[in-house]
Amino acid sequence: MSLTEIPQTASRREMRKALIRLRMEMHRQEIRHESQQLLAPLQKVRNLGQSWQDGFGIKHAPLWGVGVVTLLGFLTGKGAKGGSIGTLTRLVRLGAGLIPLIKLAMQGAARKG
Repeated sequence: MSLTEIPQTASRREMRKALIRLRMEMHRQEIRHESQQLLAPLQKVRNLGQSWQDGFGIKHAPLWGVGVVTLLGFLTGKGAKGGSIGTLTRLVRLGAGLIPLIKLAMQGAARKG
């Protein structure tokens, strides 16, 4: 936004309007600056996540994250008190959760090899 030049013969009213415009512009810039400072940590987190995925060459990082959470849940979770049936159920759930990850890993290995 460009501010217009004030002619030397401007009336008192025009000068007052110009001053108000300048103050409004100054406040707009202050608000913009403050909002950028408030959003800076969020932008850093977004950029960190993106650079982390790019640095490791991980295309489907959210999918890998779900797999890791599933595995940790399986390893650290309390089992059902059904004995071997509960353990078998947990193994089936783990396998079903990890199938997409295994497929992705095998496709990636096939492309590299």
